[in-house]
Amino acid sequence: MTSITLKPSADVQYMLRLADTALILSQRLSEWCGHAPILEEDIALTNMSLDLVGQARALLTHAGQLHARAGGKAYDEDQLAFLREERDFLNPTLCELPNTADDAAHVRSRPGDFAFTVLRNLMVATWLKQAWTHLVQSSDSELAAIAAKAVKEARYHQQHNGDWVVRLGDGTEESHARMQRAVQRLWPYVPELFEDDAIDEAAAASGLGPRASALRSAWEAEVGAVLADAQLQAPGETPFRSTGRRGVHSEHMGYLLAEMQSLQRAHPGAAW
Repeated sequence: MTSITLKPSADVQYMLRLADTALILSQRLSEWCGHAPILEEDIALTNMSLDLVGQARALLTHAGQLHARAGGKAYDEDQLAFLREERDFLNPTLCELPNTADDAAHVRSRPGDFAFTVLRNLMVATWLKQAWTHLVQSSDSELAAIAAKAVKEARYHQQHNGDWVVRLGDGTEESHARMQRAVQRLWPYVPELFEDDAIDEAAAASGLGPRASALRSAWEAEVGAVLADAQLQAPGETPFRSTGRRGVHSEHMGYLLAEMQSLQRAHPGAAW
């Protein structure tokens, strides 16, 4: 099926950044369904994925409405999720990485590395919690209402995954090594979460939402406290910068979208 064409304003792009963060991470988390190390965690990961889907649905619906108000076509949540091209997705690269702390990115015989998963969940949940906390004061009443509900979910996601990070990091020699390897793998993608651009500046000027940089100090304090309790060391910053929030993704994004969008593109408008 032909992809949709967007002509988004800064407000729409800001909304899509939030929506895509939730949507793409939820897709990665869904890969654990039926494969988590214990039944309770299988259910927890699936429920967190569903929370993120709910957030993405609300945000995509609102983004479609804003797109129409700005003179573009009115797209619904399904069109925005399943009919956009890779370059139109604006999630941080962190969210699209496969569930593994090594380089075996396309090995499908295993669901992934649990240490990597819970650490990424902690990182993104903390970032989203900070964003939602600011966004309850948004000049956009619909976004403020979405944020008021989502912040409660983000707090739970942060606490649940933080507990696992500490349990594994301060656990056995093997669990500590795996968690430290996950830190090494994920940390280079952190700076992208806090880089401002014209979209952030426009949102801050209109009162729509905070600049990305405004979330950094609280995020570093909260994630840093968990790492300290887990006896984990964050590596130093490197010159590497990921660019998913600008629509320039890793090689993993195309594989993820091919799986996520396959049904809608093969059977346009399918309903069941």
